[in-house]
Amino acid sequence: MPHIDIKYFPRELSDEEKSAIAEAMADVLKQHFGSKDSSLSVAMTEIPPEQWKTEVYDPLLKPHLDTLVKKPGYEM
Repeated sequence: MPHIDIKYFPRELSDEEKSAIAEAMADVLKQHFGSKDSSLSVAMTEIPPEQWKTEVYDPLLKPHLDTLVKKPGYEM
């Protein structure tokens, strides 16, 4: 039951573009985990740049830097 939670800076994305992103992410999980489409979920949340540190980096990334498979190329 993989779940993908995508947080990103605000940008103009249509519903069709969001669906295409979600489908592409789901395809990767289906390929590598053997998951069924019905078991996957994808969330997409816009985070303003000025809130990135307090809403994403500090609570979600910084405490887990040692276990992140792909680390960000920035520090805050």
